[in-house]
Amino acid sequence: MPSRTTEETPPQQRTDGSLSHGLKQRHLSMIALGGVIGAGLFVGSGAGIAAAGPSIVIAYALSGLLVMLVMRMLGEMSAAYPSSGSFSAHAERAIGPWAGFAAGWSFWVLLCTAVGLEGIGAAKIVQGWLPGTPQWMWVALFMLVFCGANLAAVKNFGEFEFWFAALKIGAISLFLILGVLAIAGVLPGTDAPGTSHLGDFLPHGSEGLLVGLLASVFAYGGLETVTIAAAESEDPVRGVASAVRTAMWRIALFYIGSMAVVVTLVPWDSAEVVEKGPYVATLDHLGIPGAGKLMNVVVLVALLSAMNANIYGSSRIAFSLVERGQGPKALARLSGGVPRIAVLTSCVLGFLCVLLSYWRPDDVFKWLLNMIGAVILVVWIFIAVSQLLLRRRIEREAPERLVVRMWAFPWLTWIALAGMVAIFVLMAREPDTRLQLYSTGGMTLCLAAVGYARQRARARG
Repeated sequence: MPSRTTEETPPQQRTDGSLSHGLKQRHLSMIALGGVIGAGLFVGSGAGIAAAGPSIVIAYALSGLLVMLVMRMLGEMSAAYPSSGSFSAHAERAIGPWAGFAAGWSFWVLLCTAVGLEGIGAAKIVQGWLPGTPQWMWVALFMLVFCGANLAAVKNFGEFEFWFAALKIGAISLFLILGVLAIAGVLPGTDAPGTSHLGDFLPHGSEGLLVGLLASVFAYGGLETVTIAAAESEDPVRGVASAVRTAMWRIALFYIGSMAVVVTLVPWDSAEVVEKGPYVATLDHLGIPGAGKLMNVVVLVALLSAMNANIYGSSRIAFSLVERGQGPKALARLSGGVPRIAVLTSCVLGFLCVLLSYWRPDDVFKWLLNMIGAVILVVWIFIAVSQLLLRRRIEREAPERLVVRMWAFPWLTWIALAGMVAIFVLMAREPDTRLQLYSTGGMTLCLAAVGYARQRARARG
């Protein structure tokens, strides 16, 4: 069992050495590749296209640029100090224990809730294939499979993600190839559309672009998993460095590229873009037989991949927090190099969210969804502030640890922070996102207050 962090054990000296190191470089490489192809890309991008029209490409490019900067900052810190606590451990090291507490536990709530949401989404797809079967049964089955895999050994998580990522990458690569051929007019049975669908580039003006921008920001969630997983890999520093350095072309190709293909081939105001999803709508438009069924399989894989990754990520965040003295000791108990009680706790809370969606969908469940609505932005702000504070300290105390460096420091870090603040302002302007902003802000302030009280109590003790 890991030793409890004390005031004599500063963050700079903490490691997660008690965890197993069962993830191979091939696992980490595929987690990094597959991590950018999340359920949000397949499921949530249709609403963004309906709001922004062809300008959704600009929205994804702007939010993608912000994500690249965040990943570079996180990569710099994670390569210097690999930890299963990732940004939470970095926030504690840079700002103080209260910041690590607030960032870590808010992200844990997000991941546990997301486990349930992804289970519900996956169950709906399977229920569509097998009508009459109850959704909760499928959610329970998925939960049992992935909980069992994560309980057994970290390499099981890695193997699942390896093959999930391979399928997602193969599917979206095929989609992009078919789309480019169709745009060029060389795909049999199709004519080159030219710019006929791009004429009304901003159909709803700047307001539509802003709605699309908000939708695109939250589609990028999940990129943090690779820095959490790196702590259990064979070579954490090399794994993080490689993943971060390839983030730019992956985001540009998979997200921005696929949005450009969709709005070029399909009218942005087609009802099918929202009803079927942009990928199915595009393949149907091209007359690809069985496109809907094929993409439903891919979406199912994306949801199951996210479910598996979030069970893993939530358990490791909880483990790291407790190892640093920031939670119940039981969650840090290891067996075979795996924090099994943390895995079970995350799965139980995820399934509880599923039950709440049936029992209290209009109050408790809705409140929970609002509470996690802007957590990812809060985490990004902690990452940026931590990197601003840690970079000078690392240069002064251990410059050899700067294997990955943030570009144009500190200017791009400040620009990224300004971008995050701008997104908060946009959320406050939009009625649909205002409540999410306030709910997430309330949760973060409560966690920060609890963390600060704990920090003061430990300092006095």
